[in-house]
Amino acid sequence: MNLLTSWFKRTFADPQVVILGIVLVVGVAIVAGLGRMLAPVFAGIVIAYLLEAAVVRFQKLGLPRLASVSLVFLLFLASLFLFLFGLVPKLIRQLTQLVQQIPNYITQGTELLQQLPERYPKMVTEEQVQNLITGAGNELATTGQQFLTWSLASVGNIVSLLVLLVLIPVLVFFILKDKDQLINWFKGYLPDERHLVTSVWADVEAQIANYVRGKAGEIVIVGGVSYITFVTLGLQYSALLATIVGFSVLIPYIGAAVVTVPIAFVAFFQWGWGWSFGQVLIAYAIIQALDGNVLVPLLFSEALNLHPVAIIVAILVFGGLWGFWGVFFAIPLATVVQAVLKAWPRNPEEADTAEENSEEAA
Repeated sequence: MNLLTSWFKRTFADPQVVILGIVLVVGVAIVAGLGRMLAPVFAGIVIAYLLEAAVVRFQKLGLPRLASVSLVFLLFLASLFLFLFGLVPKLIRQLTQLVQQIPNYITQGTELLQQLPERYPKMVTEEQVQNLITGAGNELATTGQQFLTWSLASVGNIVSLLVLLVLIPVLVFFILKDKDQLINWFKGYLPDERHLVTSVWADVEAQIANYVRGKAGEIVIVGGVSYITFVTLGLQYSALLATIVGFSVLIPYIGAAVVTVPIAFVAFFQWGWGWSFGQVLIAYAIIQALDGNVLVPLLFSEALNLHPVAIIVAILVFGGLWGFWGVFFAIPLATVVQAVLKAWPRNPEEADTAEENSEEAA
């Protein structure tokens, strides 16, 4: 107990640690309490991060900040327009076709299961197959009801979605245009002596900016290559499956494994066991291998220095706390935790060293 008390007094006697602790507590409270309401703001900040690199490049070519922001914003709107009216309708059409085919897939799957007792009488019995079919039918019925409920509830959110499609681009424009003013406004609420907060922020900003831009490029490249590959092989629902593959890179290790299931599912019911089925799985495995061993090192100029175990733990923890968005932002949040642990002084000597390093960097 004395050891714990001594550590607490030694650590929080440093005002820099107290300031960092307050900033972290306020940040967590805002995300936890106002996360849903401020979701458009967070989305705008993420997109602004993506576009900032392009704005800086145009500025280096001699364009003023406002002109650079306007040009990049127009390109962003054009990309958004192509996505909403080019890709989204195709995805919806293919998803509708896939849902309509599910009864046929169920029938084919049931017939295959019923053949197992005849082919492998010592391993599978008719009773086991019947129990499996009954259980799968109940699960599909429950899932269908949940999907129908979600679809009906989503109809009421169409107006909200339209508002977001207008609100988020507006936020992106003003975040890019007034970036320095917004940062200075935020700094105005912090004490002048804040070297620990500055150190953490510099580390987090560099890591997250690299992550966000790298992941955006990875999604586009992996999704595009997957689409070309699936179309070349003649796989049904190529656009839908390629889009899923593209976004699966947001969840390292787990995403690639999970997406294998729908790809194998569609390929099997399209061709059955055979070389065409094998070609799809081999091509998908090659895409994942090239992504992990070639594309990721090229896109991510700065290593995140996160161990695979740390990434999986972050996905489990933040996914459990905030669901889909927790999984989506698991790695950036883990980067924040890593930066805090890295900058947190472990004893007075380290605190003095951290302060000296911060002053030298400044």
